[in-house]
Amino acid sequence: MTQQIPSTEPELAGVRNFRDVGGLPTTDGRRVRHGVLFRSGHLAHATEEDAAFLSTLGLHTIFDFRNAADQKLEGPDVELPGVRNVNLPLTDPADGAEFWKMVRDGEIEQLRGILGDGQAAGRMISSYRTIIKERTAEHARVLRSLAEDSVPALMHCAAGKDRAGLSIAVTLLALGVERDAIVTDYLESNAKHRRYKVHRSGSSSAGYGPEVMELLSPLFEARAEYLAAAFETIEQTWGDVDTYLERGLGVTPELREGLRRRLLD
Repeated sequence: MTQQIPSTEPELAGVRNFRDVGGLPTTDGRRVRHGVLFRSGHLAHATEEDAAFLSTLGLHTIFDFRNAADQKLEGPDVELPGVRNVNLPLTDPADGAEFWKMVRDGEIEQLRGILGDGQAAGRMISSYRTIIKERTAEHARVLRSLAEDSVPALMHCAAGKDRAGLSIAVTLLALGVERDAIVTDYLESNAKHRRYKVHRSGSSSAGYGPEVMELLSPLFEARAEYLAAAFETIEQTWGDVDTYLERGLGVTPELREGLRRRLLD
């Protein structure tokens, strides 16, 4: 019914939230092939050992969904020999450099003002809806690339949770993966060893106090309600997944079959 997680998973020192998406079941009884589709957080802090492991995957393409502000903050991905890097910035779930500066440096009163009373979760839900509606060209390009020549592929953003999570979800929808399995894989980003490390300024008197972390938690958690909002937006805007793929993303039956040939057992 839901995802089968491989029994062995690499522990990467400088890359968070890495995993193989293989094993997820489709509605017609097939499974996503292991070793062809991976997801993670950014690769900017990958160690030599991490890079050596990633080089064993035979990657064709790395899709980096970070924007320029992300890359300035975290740094560029490490270069892997022979791997094509494609940067396709997607809207940041907490869009805006000023907002993120507040997250890093803001005092408790400021954080209450911008994140309290459900505002943080509301911001995330709104962002997921926006990415689905406004980033159709980027998602179309990813699916075309996967169908043509770009596997094995790794998709990542900063934390590997939101922008990469949505792009993986769209890919899995195109493959016909069971909806429950897509949600299960998405929620794996909440595992303690996968979670994005929250960075707060040492000059902030609030620091990492309990109330601060509670206010920030909606930004750094994968929540089923966020992905549900994305699925709901597909249905509200296009009617159903097939119409979204065909009219929203330009995925022809031939392209969809190409995806299935490359990515399914």
